[in-house]
Parts: sequence; structure tokens; C-alpha cells
Amino acid sequence: MGLLYRIKELKNFRKNGIPSEGESAAWEKPYETLRKKWVEVPTTAARSEKTTRLLELPDHALLVEWEKARKDITTGNEFAHRGWYHALYADGMRGKKVMDIGSGFGVDSITLAQHGARLTFVDLVESNLKVLARLCRILGLQDVRFVHFQDLSSLVALDNDYDVIMAMGSLHNAPEKVMKPEYQELLRHLKGGGRWLQLAYPRSRWIREGRSPFSKWGEMTDGAGTPWCEWYDLEIVADVGAGEV
Repeated sequence: MGLLYRIKELKNFRKNGIPSEGESAAWEKPYETLRKKWVEVPTTAARSEKTTRLLELPDHALLVEWEKARKDITTGNEFAHRGWYHALYADGMRGKKVMDIGSGFGVDSITLAQHGARLTFVDLVESNLKVLARLCRILGLQDVRFVHFQDLSSLVALDNDYDVIMAMGSLHNAPEKVMKPEYQELLRHLKGGGRWLQLAYPRSRWIREGRSPFSKWGEMTDGAGTPWCEWYDLEIVADVGAGEV
């Protein structure tokens, strides 16, 4: 058993060394597995809230909650985590057609819409999209579209001319080989010369935090109930996209 484990670890050295983990029953229906966790969205750098509860808030309170989330997640000490790409990209998004895959609370994508981007919000969880739709209405954002991602077929009908596809912390919470078909389908909708933006955890953090199995590391990075988290680099992104990025 020990020798077999070591052989598998060597074969998958650049990852976590436990490839069999990604073959568990939890990933036979990956989107059902992910929905169980991602009905909650980050509302601070350290706290999440279920969108079913956020929907109970009156409009003013919901907007206050969103504005507090954006400030907490993108400023101060958190600027180096998420705020930097708001500063870098937001002004250049005016008029761009943008798809946000795994929109969550929309801290990133609503900000880009406020800067003139034409947004398609895509999310696994219907209540997440309902929260986003309310926020867009409250903020007077009109050039927006909402797509409930039930499975890969939900993406097929989308346009093929997006200027930007962004996945800010949403595509690394399932095994790479499980996500590969989704990457490849998404890339069909990015026009030639378009920009792919992805936020994920680096290998250096995984090493620093003890090289945990990815099925355990998720709870370390994103809290209780997170089924998976793996690190990404440019080589892995190119691989899952079959070299198309």
C-alpha cells in the first residue's frame, strides 16, 4: 500500500500526489456536489452567507451588505488578494462583453458592470442569480444577463464573441480532470484575441500550508463544506484548455 501510494505520488508530483481522490463518488455528479457548498457566498474576507438568507433582506440592506463585502474583500490588507485586479482592469472594461463564471455575490462582476461592461452572470445556484439580479436592479445596471448553470449544456447557447471570460475563484474547487470539459466549452465562447481572467490559489500556498490532499485543503482555503481545492498555474490552465489560452 505504501509503495503504491508513493508511485502514484511520483506520477502526479506537480499536483497533490493523490489522483484517486478525484475519482470519488462525490465527483460523479460534480455540479450537485458543488451546489451544496456554493449556495453561500463570501460577504467578508473571513465569512460567508447563504444567498437564500440574503434574499430575505430589503433592498437597502442587501445593497449595504454587498457594499460592505466589496470593501472588506478588496481594500486594506485584502487589496493584494482581490482589489488589485479591480484597479487594473475595471476602467478598461467599458463596452466589453464579459462572462463571469461562478459569479457568487458579484463583488467583481458588478463592479465591472458599474464601469460599463456588458455582463453575463453564470452561476450554479439559482438563489445566487436572484441576489445578483436584485443588486443590478437596485444599482440601475441594465446591460446584464443571468444564466443558471445546471450542466455543460447550459453554456452551449451562449454567444461565441465574449471579449472577456472571468473565473475569479470559481474553477479550482473540483478536480482538474472533472473541470476540463467546462474549460473547453467556455473557451468556445471567447472570441479570438479575447482575455481569460482566472483567480486561483498558487502552488506556493499549498506547499506553505502543508501539502494537504486537495479534498482536505478546500476547507482550509474556503471554509467548512468546501469539497475540493487545488492550486493552478499557467501550465495547468493551458492543459485544461487544451492549449487554447
